[in-house]
Amino acid sequence: MTGTDTGRRAGRIAGLGGGLVGWLVFVEFTSGVLQGYYVPLLTDVARHLDVNDADVNWLEAAQLMLSAIAVPVLAKLGDLYGHRRMLLASAAVVAAATLVLASAEDFGVFLAAWAVQGVYSAWLPLQVALIHSRSRGGPDAAARTRRATGTIVAALQAGAIVGALGGGQIGAALAGRFWLVLLVPGVLVVGVCVVVLTRVPESADRTGGQVDVSGVALLSVVLLVITGGLTFVRVNGPAEPWPWLVTALGVLLVVPFVRHELRREDPLVDFRVLRSPSMWPVQLTAGLFGVSVLGAQGPLSTYARTDPEVHGYGLGLSTSEVSIVIGGYVVSMLVGAGLFSRVSQATTPRVTLIGAATLTGLGYLLLVPLHDTLPQVLGAMVVAGLGSGALVAALPAAAAAAAPPGRTGVATGLTNTTKVLGGSFASAVFAVALAAGSVGTAGSLSGYVTVWLVCGITAWLAALSLLFVPRLAFSDRPEAVGVREVA
Repeated sequence: MTGTDTGRRAGRIAGLGGGLVGWLVFVEFTSGVLQGYYVPLLTDVARHLDVNDADVNWLEAAQLMLSAIAVPVLAKLGDLYGHRRMLLASAAVVAAATLVLASAEDFGVFLAAWAVQGVYSAWLPLQVALIHSRSRGGPDAAARTRRATGTIVAALQAGAIVGALGGGQIGAALAGRFWLVLLVPGVLVVGVCVVVLTRVPESADRTGGQVDVSGVALLSVVLLVITGGLTFVRVNGPAEPWPWLVTALGVLLVVPFVRHELRREDPLVDFRVLRSPSMWPVQLTAGLFGVSVLGAQGPLSTYARTDPEVHGYGLGLSTSEVSIVIGGYVVSMLVGAGLFSRVSQATTPRVTLIGAATLTGLGYLLLVPLHDTLPQVLGAMVVAGLGSGALVAALPAAAAAAAPPGRTGVATGLTNTTKVLGGSFASAVFAVALAAGSVGTAGSLSGYVTVWLVCGITAWLAALSLLFVPRLAFSDRPEAVGVREVA
């Protein structure tokens, strides 16, 4: 490398400490707003479109399915053509979908736009891949990636809080002009397009290749069948056998997909990389983590609303009071995301991941004996939130550090895909558990205990799997270089 090349590389790395991360903070803050803004408005959405409340469940299902397909594809395109380019393209798609939501009068159109809006799920993995690419070659590339990822994930959680609070307030203030309420987030998304276009530089060290179109088609079929089957289990109930058969068929389709990808020189998902001791535990952890971070929030909310005087369990909170529990959880996630890079620096990234998964599991397992009062539930969720926030930040950064050059986008994107699959599976299982032995519209206490046990045990299984990661994996220490090269 020439002196000029070295100087350019140093300049790019130095830029991560200020401007680039600052602009990406805005991007991820907007992603958080999108995730939180619509939550208090879902009943209003049903009234606006003249559909039943139950139909709103299709919005989540459609968005999860499409994001599970879109994220690995966009991540691969980012590796090939530039992560900033794909970040801009996905932001433009999300902006268009958000504008369609505001004008949609038909539920089918709204459902399609809502699903497409889920493309924002690709923003975080694309940003982590961009940061890691521009840091690669520096003496502390992995540490810089961890610090930057922690910062933008903290912005994500802050955006979710602002979005949830803002959605309710704006919805009340603009009652009667619901199209305008739905239009507000579009302003931020257009701002993301402008920021990425004018302020975010392109990633470096791209490799040649082409998109594995047949792999995309096979992956789409696999994910559609699996998540579709799980969605129908939740909608139709566990007594119907055909949704379970559809889900099983989707799982079986993974086998020909893996065989196809192993035959490709430039696959969409490089399973040879996934076999490395630094990578497979990260991806397994992402899937197990999806069980709690995506599957347990609904049960938490409904348990808090359940009247203990009628059912003998629950907290009997009002809608506004439930926000205390959810808010405590999200704020603790923000703190966990902000602390994870510092803890990693003081220990090792591997130890931090294990500790975060252990905290997450501990928080949910504490709910099994301690769920009778608000302080008990809030305390347990703060513990779980600290670990969950650290995992949200740590997983894509760890995947990027473990990935070879030219594969960072795919590796970070895959953490999102496995997390979505874990969440989809958990949603179906939890729906079955809560329905068993339920009285009236309230879920059963045994079902809630099952939810907490499953979330706790899966998190601790993730911590156990991370013990197989090499001791200095994802680290910038000189002695860790050999570990990464072998992995």
